Amino acid sequence: MDPKAFLSTVFDLTKKHVLVTGASSGLGRHFARTLTRAGARVALCSRGTGKMEALAAELRAEGGRCDVYSLDVRDRESIRSCVSLVEEISPVDVLVNNAGIAIPKAPQKLTDDEWDTVYETNLRGPWVLAQEIIKRRLVDKRGASIINIASVLGIRAIGHLAPYSAAKAGLINMGRDLCVDLATSGIRVNALAPGYFITEMNDEWLQTPAGDRLRNRIPAKRFGDPSELDGALIYLASDASRYMNGNLMTVDGGHTAGL
Repeated sequence: MDPKAFLSTVFDLTKKHVLVTGASSGLGRHFARTLTRAGARVALCSRGTGKMEALAAELRAEGGRCDVYSLDVRDRESIRSCVSLVEEISPVDVLVNNAGIAIPKAPQKLTDDEWDTVYETNLRGPWVLAQEIIKRRLVDKRGASIINIASVLGIRAIGHLAPYSAAKAGLINMGRDLCVDLATSGIRVNALAPGYFITEMNDEWLQTPAGDRLRNRIPAKRFGDPSELDGALIYLASDASRYMNGNLMTVDGGHTAGL
């Protein structure tokens, strides 16, 4: 078989319907673009739709297939309504639980509302989304790949980010537990833990002296480019990873290895 044909078959996403949360900015926007360009039909989901509409127009002009939905991951009814709308087109084959928020603050200054905001966005919302997809796929027996976007801060600590680190660690272990329950159903749940990647959301901070100190602690001595997550993302979304379940893939330039 021609090598290109073989690879395109193994990593084929053209028959996949993918739901990406937090698709309006940052890594979520990049993930939505990558998966659409890889051939999947992608549901772009976030609270505000303006930026996603612009991205969808760009991708459709390239021949991509994508749709835009309003979704508040802190609102259970918003989640259930959004999933129902997405599935009017076709069942969701891949869920990318990407939406997240961090509130850097000393522990004694963190309010209850701030803790709840981080927890509900980073852990409860992904749980409700995963549960909605799981319920449907257990009925139709299609199988699915759930990709929880975790973080190296779910593995190690940096300080001033207690609820974020706790939520990301919970996201990793939530996937492991779901794997134990669902492995025979064809539903796979894995986590992807990025290190520090340059996006429009953090570019300014990464150029500060504090950012320089952080970069010097990374064995690669640089921050990642979002494109360097593409291979891991496509692998987890495709059938190439069909025997991978309950695992964590870390893409961090050696950061966690260099503790």
